[in-house]
Amino acid sequence: MDFTSLNLCQPLLDALDEIGYVSPTPIQAQAIPDLIEGRDLLGCAQTGTGKTAAFALPILDAMAKDPWGGSRRIRALMMCPTRELASQIRDNIEQYARHLDIRSMAMFGGVSQRPQEKILHRGVDILVATPGRLLDLISQGYVDLSYVQFLVLDEGDRMLDMGFIRDIRKILAHIPKNRQSMLFSATIPRSIVELSRDMLFDPVSVSITPETITIEAIEQSLMFVMKGDKRGLLTHIIKEERAEKVLVFSRTKHGCNRIVKQLGQDGIEALPIHGNKSQGAREKALGRFRNGTLQVLVATDVASRGIDVSDISHVINVDLPNE
Repeated sequence: MDFTSLNLCQPLLDALDEIGYVSPTPIQAQAIPDLIEGRDLLGCAQTGTGKTAAFALPILDAMAKDPWGGSRRIRALMMCPTRELASQIRDNIEQYARHLDIRSMAMFGGVSQRPQEKILHRGVDILVATPGRLLDLISQGYVDLSYVQFLVLDEGDRMLDMGFIRDIRKILAHIPKNRQSMLFSATIPRSIVELSRDMLFDPVSVSITPETITIEAIEQSLMFVMKGDKRGLLTHIIKEERAEKVLVFSRTKHGCNRIVKQLGQDGIEALPIHGNKSQGAREKALGRFRNGTLQVLVATDVASRGIDVSDISHVINVDLPNE
């Protein structure tokens, strides 16, 4: 199967060809046909399965085939739990829509809202947002969701884990009932089932089971060490293995800061990325990590959602991961 068989409009096919997309991933092949038909969808898929294209391409296709005249209105709302994921989704949409007259923006907290207000004033078609900042701007009268035709909740389980359920329900009250809705989640606990009943109408369900086998190209190690010796072992691994690009996970924000400080004392530059850091600091750290000028990035598992970096040489869990 290739993308031409999915009945997407030619500008989207041209963009996918230029980006280098050849064949749809399983989630894309299963979800796109039903979404093009206008069905609601409950998708169980983890990060890295290609689900952004699975929901973005049908929405862009529908908007391209039914252009609106006059002032731009928010026709599609996509909500996700973190700033990084919002930025990544918006960047992907910009790639897919490069040949379409469709404007998108990412909205999140941790930065001044003034630039976001200006973009909204000029008009956008697709809004990618985290719930907190979105609710703030709705209450201030800057966001009008009364024209929304397409609604997406991405990383639904994580959003509920982070306590966004009340914000999400408040936001849903501002969106027309007559819409197409999609809910994506890495897991489907009871709370997601309950939310799907409120949000989706007669949905199709798509589940992509991740491969459980270990990728042979990845060497994995488990090291038993006393808590007080973790610092020395981490420094030893980074220096002895001449690790070029290291992603370190800590369970807490305080732990991230402590690891960064300790590595600095051991002569290794590292920067943290977590919810207490400003958006500017997070983007700067991520940018340096991507371009290779920062050797070590230390993150919480929540902040790691949306991190997309190639050529990582080492991934180290200082604490046992929660998932």
